[in-house]
This record gives sequence, C-alpha cells and structure tokens, in this order.
Amino acid sequence: MSRRASLPGASELFRITTSTTSPALDLPPVEKPEPPKSNGNGHSQQLNRAAAQGSGRTKHDAKITVYVSGEELLAMEQARLNLRGKHNLVLDRGRLVREAVAVLLADFDEHGEESVLVKRLRAGGTED
Repeated sequence: MSRRASLPGASELFRITTSTTSPALDLPPVEKPEPPKSNGNGHSQQLNRAAAQGSGRTKHDAKITVYVSGEELLAMEQARLNLRGKHNLVLDRGRLVREAVAVLLADFDEHGEESVLVKRLRAGGTED
C-alpha cells in the first residue's frame, strides 16, 4: 500500500461546470477576436491601438517570460518606487513593462527607421 495520498488531477479540480439551477455558474458566450486589419504599411490597426496605450490592470490571455540582469531588475524596481514615491503611481512590474513596451512600439510605429528601437538594435544595445 502506498503512503501517498490519491488526489484528483487539475483537470478534475478546474473543470468547467454549468448548472441549470444556478445562473451564477453559467459562463458567458466566448467572443472570438477579430482578425487584424492592415493599414497599408504592414502594421495592423489592432497592434497600433495596443501600442498607443498599455493594457493596464486587466486579465491577460497571453504570457511571455523575459530574463533580465540584476542591474536591469534593480533599475526597474527603482523606477517603480520613484513612480510611487514622487508621482503617486502605484504599479507592479508587469504594468511597468507593458507601458514601456507600448511607448516603444508607438515610437517605432511613428518614426520607423529613426525610432529608438531601431537605433538601439542597430547599435547592438540589446541581446536576445
């Protein structure tokens, strides 16, 4: 006899349930995202809207993992604390990164070859 407890799997614990007796458990219909529309220069209008402003504190459906150096993490934390202390803006690292990406993409969309992103990448200022 095994000494390990037998527990249900994640699929059983987090399964979708519906009930005809409780409308609170019924799920709303799932909306399908509209496909991006091209604006002529290869960028989509959807990407332009996302680049104009960060998504803020919403539930996100995609995740990426980014590794940063200790110095980069320290600089990010110092910026976050500076925003909190001097500007009364409370935000987490994720929001800070989303806003920074939005600003960078908006600059790239507006300035193209002369954008900060292109200049830094050409100068070799970032690595994969």
